Amino acid sequence: MHPAEHAARNPDKPAVVMAETGKTMDFATLDALSNASAHQLRALGLKRGDVVATLFGNSPEVFVFGWAAQRSGLYQTAISSKLSARDVAYILADSGAKLLVVSLAHADLAREALANMPDLPAYLWSGSDDRLSDWSAAAAAQPTGRIDDESPGTDLLYSSGTTGRPKGVMPALPTGSIDAGTPLTRMGAGLYGMSEDTVYLSTSPLYHAAPLRWAMAVLQLGGTVVVMERFDPEEALRLIERHAITHATFVPTHFIRMLKLDEQTRAKYDVSSLHAVVHAAAPCPVPVKHAMIDWFGPIVHEYYSGTESCGITALSSEEWLRKPGSVGRAVLGVVHIVGTDGHELPAGETGDVFFSDGPAFRYLNDPQKTADAHDARGWATLGDIGRLDDDGFLFLSDRRSFMIISGGVNIYPQEIENLLVTHPAVADVAVIGIPCDEMGEMVLAVVQPAPGVAGDAPLAAELQTFARRELGGVKTPKRVDFMDELPREPTGKLFKRKLRDQYCA
Repeated sequence: MHPAEHAARNPDKPAVVMAETGKTMDFATLDALSNASAHQLRALGLKRGDVVATLFGNSPEVFVFGWAAQRSGLYQTAISSKLSARDVAYILADSGAKLLVVSLAHADLAREALANMPDLPAYLWSGSDDRLSDWSAAAAAQPTGRIDDESPGTDLLYSSGTTGRPKGVMPALPTGSIDAGTPLTRMGAGLYGMSEDTVYLSTSPLYHAAPLRWAMAVLQLGGTVVVMERFDPEEALRLIERHAITHATFVPTHFIRMLKLDEQTRAKYDVSSLHAVVHAAAPCPVPVKHAMIDWFGPIVHEYYSGTESCGITALSSEEWLRKPGSVGRAVLGVVHIVGTDGHELPAGETGDVFFSDGPAFRYLNDPQKTADAHDARGWATLGDIGRLDDDGFLFLSDRRSFMIISGGVNIYPQEIENLLVTHPAVADVAVIGIPCDEMGEMVLAVVQPAPGVAGDAPLAAELQTFARRELGGVKTPKRVDFMDELPREPTGKLFKRKLRDQYCA
């Protein structure tokens, strides 16, 4: 279905609720404003297949403009507000965007990025200045009925740039009806029981792929989206109780922060309304997953995919308890494990994870990266290493680019990180390889101590002893450094490239 249908059937139902202010937008208002923005897009000459860019916070305009672009057959490039003006300008140029619309909070960033783009039309969502026109005022002069030439659009999103300059992931533009289902609407309904009765808590920045796509999927299914402007562990629990949240998506760092609340704080909130809690985006340490299932019950689901969406695996709590550490079986595409010689490996052997028979994609303006992500058979990879068991469940080891080779031994940082983050003195951790004359690379752990804990030599020795006892000498960090805060995306992804560049310099 489509929000337009829900607006016709249930116009007064809340579509979007802003958690911090309580401001609510019903489906009728969402649809009318979306239609007006779609007419404004056409008035500016934008046609099917064109690219429009947005620089929004977690705010209602995400959905008004998002559905306007979707029903106009456009590619929408949601740009992270955490990027530099230089990177914003790069994305605007690389994507070929014909329009930029920004929230007031990001006007300064937009003006700086636009400094050398005088001809790119740019708008503030509300308000104007000498460079940015007023989008809401322009759209208000347009009709609120549907445009005559509706066709489905999609997103053109950029990677977070953890391994270099952001890459534009360009899927094929959908055809057919604007109300056609997506992989996430099918997953949401089929695996997690999402429906018109869903009240969904959106916990992450809506310029990222998974948070944006899940929120849009819930609206397509007719549910209500409660949007957190920023994540806070206790506030998330309060919102679950206040709004009787039925579904929520998290990343493992959210789990870790909630679990580190004291037991009295955790116990005072009623989370019994939850029907399904879904996590992805980064590896979840096994002890953390066990603790979340013990707390919330067997409603914690996991999936593995990427912005490219060339394949998806998923599994339930029950399946994970039988296969701890797995990210599930394929629900979109077919998983293959491929060796360095290009041949498919049998169950139990570790190699590169590829998907076949999934949606096609390419990296915009980068045929070499597109070619590197595909093999001769057309199978696609997200760059991860893993293995399949005899039942077809996928277990990830790490990203190929993060693997450490020390003394000829392959070491996967994820395994070490998953252990160290469970130590009560550790708030966050990144494990990287740094040059070593003797061994080629040396294992370094960069630790963000828990609040009130001193990052000093005794703690470093304690963490090395802890790792040696659980993982053995080879995987034990030879050096432990401390940092006040690690460079991590709100989605949970570490900017390991920045750390490695810093240490290798």
